[in-house]
Formats: sequence, structure tokens, C-alpha cells
Amino acid sequence: MAAIDVTSVQSAGLPKRARKTDASCGSMVHKLFPTHNSARAIACGIARYQKTERVIKVAQLPASVQQYIDEKASLCQPDEVHICDGSADENMRFMKSLQKDGMIKALPKYDNCWLARTDPKDVARVESKTVISSEKRSDTIPTPKDGVEGKLGYWMSPADLQNAIKERFTGCMQGRTMYVIPFSMGPLGGPISKYGIELTDSKYVAASMRIMTRVTPRVLDYIDGGEDFVKCLHSVGAPLPLTRELVNNWPCDPENVLVSHIPANNEIMSYGSGYGGNSLLGKKCFALRIGSTIAKREGWLAEHMLILGITNPEGKKKYIAAAFPSACGKTNLAMMQPSLPGWKIECVGDDIAWMKFDGEGRLRAINPENGFFGVAPGTSMKTNPNAMKTCMTNTVFTNVAETSDGGVYWEGMDEPIPDGVDITSWKNEKWTPGSEELAAHANSRFCAPAGQCPAMDADWESPDGVPIDAIIFGGRRPQGVPLVYEAFDWRHGVFIGASMRSEATAAAEFGGKKIMHDPFAMRPFFGYNFGHYLEHWLSIDKPGRHIPKVFHVNWFRKGADGKFIWPGFGENIRVLEWIFGRMDGAENAVKSPIGLLPSEGAINLDGLNENVDMKELFELPKGFWQQETEEIKKYFDEQVTTDLPTDVAQELNSLKERVDSM
Repeated sequence: MAAIDVTSVQSAGLPKRARKTDASCGSMVHKLFPTHNSARAIACGIARYQKTERVIKVAQLPASVQQYIDEKASLCQPDEVHICDGSADENMRFMKSLQKDGMIKALPKYDNCWLARTDPKDVARVESKTVISSEKRSDTIPTPKDGVEGKLGYWMSPADLQNAIKERFTGCMQGRTMYVIPFSMGPLGGPISKYGIELTDSKYVAASMRIMTRVTPRVLDYIDGGEDFVKCLHSVGAPLPLTRELVNNWPCDPENVLVSHIPANNEIMSYGSGYGGNSLLGKKCFALRIGSTIAKREGWLAEHMLILGITNPEGKKKYIAAAFPSACGKTNLAMMQPSLPGWKIECVGDDIAWMKFDGEGRLRAINPENGFFGVAPGTSMKTNPNAMKTCMTNTVFTNVAETSDGGVYWEGMDEPIPDGVDITSWKNEKWTPGSEELAAHANSRFCAPAGQCPAMDADWESPDGVPIDAIIFGGRRPQGVPLVYEAFDWRHGVFIGASMRSEATAAAEFGGKKIMHDPFAMRPFFGYNFGHYLEHWLSIDKPGRHIPKVFHVNWFRKGADGKFIWPGFGENIRVLEWIFGRMDGAENAVKSPIGLLPSEGAINLDGLNENVDMKELFELPKGFWQQETEEIKKYFDEQVTTDLPTDVAQELNSLKERVDSM
């Protein structure tokens, strides 16, 4: 099959291979799209690319990229192919076009900010329709106990996936443009960075990927130089002419959503959703699901973790990675403004950490992303002033409420609504304070460039990453779990990560306040069998390596009155101060059945304006922990079964023995 000649072009003109007549180009296109007169469109796509002011270093796309585009264009049948250069001019054209189509609105109160409202059926990750495909089911998920539904991922056979792909993707881009997005996860050329090509029919996705990743044709230099790339195909599933009426001018096919991954091919194919992690394929799909499989093969870690730098009043600095489920305070912690004088927190990343040991045995981490895709509700100048300052420029808001003076609004923003200002909800309906309906969807988001955050660490884009001295696990646990405790050793730390539990969040299609098992905050994001994942974590403790200390935190414990005991937010620096001391060798911990707790007085309460019942905050009710061990055992027995590593099973038995003897 002849290749589409969609070449990247230098400003001086088309390279020789691209200097074809329209007729010549047309003959190739018609072989791929016999029912579409696409020759002129493809030629125009090349011409538009030529007109950009950006100088492209490569004369044409690498053969592997051309082959990928040929294959998927033949399947999806777009009318045009546009190679994105990531420039500001290109992005503004996308935004103006989206505005004209009614998909986004300008927010004149801020600088280059935009609002999108989605179809109400397309508002979150769709975990039940997110699959991993491998030859053997056991490579993807553990085999659950007979009669038990597996909760550690969804597997689809290669044959079934191919049928599902053919059914959904055939002709799915008819009447639309296929945007080719070359992007880097991590700084270009870094030893931990990886590269991807996303093909999408959504300008909203192209604009958001420019924020969340490093979109640049320079990626093609690395691919042309022999680097592999992750193949990402996305379609909203709404070919033209439309067969169903759009809601909020938002194209999608929610009844047929499928987000699929083929680790053996480093390939992702997502259909039907235009929103978030379902469509911004560099995020959870690449950074975690495919990323974790690459990391296992290559001996590193791809994790759902923030990265922060913490500096004490004496100027000593350390770096911490922390895993919390979505909407459990990752972004707030990563950008914290400490309440204790002299302490400083700087953000490397708020969601993803790729961690690899260097030649000296230090675990080093990068944030592979380039932006924040933060949950808006609950974000305020009190809870996270740095996030608020970040998202008031160059940001795409999705499913937040709109104010009549050209701004945004959401629950928990904690800003008074000026007289005469009206609010329109995320459903595009008039909204008044006190209404039973939410003004902003619980999973509404801001998509903002990381580089404009006032709290970014000076080394956040260091190609080699930053050295990690501690790893923190945590979640929302209203009862029983203390504010902070430390693992006895690495093996115990892996067990703590494996046994994480937390209240469900709005980031997925689940609802309510049910306590769910969320090991490593990765339950929706494992790219391979969780039991094998645990073995991988256990295996990194090797001689000559500086292994980080492991901790667990819980900002969300409630007292008998139903209120949070710990004030949280900037006061969390008091917990990090204790962790910092433990990393530095301070002997201020006591042994408990669940781990090492701060000794009496070790948590600095100086200047704390609230009275905190520290006894209740650190109380370990025997009955609660006996029930906790039973819940963990049941989970392992039902979900992980024979794939559970012996070391983890032994840690659970040891915990049970210690709790029973309390």
C-alpha cells in the first residue's frame, strides 16, 4: 500500500519527496480512501504545515511513524491529516476553531483561558471500559477466587480486541481531520524520558496535549535516531455527517467507549470519549499502564505519585514521592505553602513519577508530564493558593461553572460572588447558591502548564531527575488509621502500599463514600498482573542501592463529632518535618503493631491555632485493626490468590500477630 506523503517541512519549502503534484498525491490518497476525495485536503494539510514560522529540523517523518499513520488513517478514514508542531500560533488556531464550533468559550476575566462543557455522559475515566490485551490473561490480571469478580483490571483477548477495534474505528474519522501529535514524556533526551505519537480527531485533545506533554517535532529526531515510540490512537467516535445530536457541542460515543492497551506493542487505542485520561493518552494510559510495563521490562518504576522537594530552615533539601488516590490531596501537598517558618516546599510533579536507579544506586525521579490536570472543586486560595495562581493563565477548564463577568466558579473556591454576577452551571443552566445541583461537576478540571506554577522546583525539568529519599502512601481513612507511621523496612513498606485503602473518588464512574482497596493508588492503572508488580517492587531492594524510607499518612481521620481531627493543608508540613527528621536519622519514633509512630512530642505543634487531640489522632483501636487485617487478607485471597508474593503474605501474617497481641 502506498504511503501518505505527510512530511514535516522546513520553512524553506517542501523536501524532494514531498514535491508531488496534487494528482500524484491524490492517487495515493484514493487507494486509502476510495470513498473520499481527500487529495486536496491532504495537500492543504502539508501546505498549512509549511506556513508555520517554526523551523522543523527533520525533512520528513521517520518511516516507522509514516507506517503508523498509514495504517491508522486507512482504518479511520480522515479527510485530512495535520502534523502538529506545538507552536503557540497553531494552538491559537485550534482554540479559535473550537470556539467557532461552540465547544469552548473564552474566559475574558483571565489571560488566554477557556471553558469546555462536555456531554454529561462523558465526565470521568471509564474504568469498566478500560482494558489491557495480552496473549495470556494471567500476564494482565491475577486470577481471582472462583465466583469472585476481579477488581484489578480488565483483560481482553487479542482476537476480541481486534473485533472491537474494527467495529468502532472503521471510518470513525470520516469528515474530520486526523491530528498527528509528536510528544515527549519527560525532558527531551533525558535517560528516563519516553516518546509518543498520538493520532486524534479532536482539537480539544491536541490543545490539551500541548499543555500536558511536550509537543514538538523534535521528538521525531529521537524516533528517527532509533528510539521506540508509544503508539496512541484516539477518536471521539463521531464521524461526519453526525448520526446523533450533540450535547454541548461535545462529540463522543459514550455507549461504545473502549480504552484499550496492548503492552506487547506499546500501543494504546481509545474510542468514544473526549475527556481526560480517556483521551489525553500521554496521561494514565501511557504514563502508568503502558509505562509500568516498560518500567518492569527495563527495571524501573512508573507510579501514580507526586514529587516534591522539601527544604528545612537550615537549607538542607530532600525529595519525596507520594502515592494518593485521585482527589486525596496530591496536588495540594505537592504545592503546599508550609505553615512552619523557614520550611519550603517546591513541586516537581503532582501526579506521575517515573523513578530509576542511577549509576551510584540513588533512586531518581522525573515528572514525565508538562502540565497539571487538577481537580477544581475544593481548590481555593486557602487550600492551594499556588494552584489557583497557576490556573488563571493559559488554562483549559472543563465542566466548571461560569460567572457572568467572564470567570469560573466551583464548590470550595471560597470566594464571595460579587453582587450582580450570575453563575451558569457545568450543565449550562442558571445556578444559585444553595441549589441541590452542583455548580461544577465533582470531577471538573483545570488543565494548566506546570511551568507557570509559582512553587515549581528549579530542577523539575532536570533530565536525570531528582534523588528520592522517601516514599509516602496515603488515602482517605475517616477511622482507625493514624496521622502518620513509618514502615519497619522496605518489605514492610511494599506491604503497606499493597494494602492501601481509601474512600472512592469522583475521578472514576464510582460514587459514594465506600472504602475501596487501592493498592499503591494504582488499582485502575496497572499495566500488568498486580502480583508480578509486587514482585517487581520487592526486587529493587538490592545491595549497593540507597533504598528510600517508606511512610503512610492520613490527613482525613475524623473524631466522634464527625469532623476532621487534623487541620491539614499547610499544617501538613508538621508531618513532613517529622518524616524529614526520620530521613535524616532522627531517633524520635516508637514501635507499634502497624509500624513506627512519632514519639510523644515529636510532631511539632508550636504555633498551631487549633486544638488537636493527638491521642485520638494516633489511637490504634484493636478491633479496627483486627477488622483491617481481615479485609486485607480477604482482598489478597480473593483478588490476588496464587500470584501474591510470599514476602507480602508473610508481612500480613506478622501484622495480624502483632495486632492480636495488642
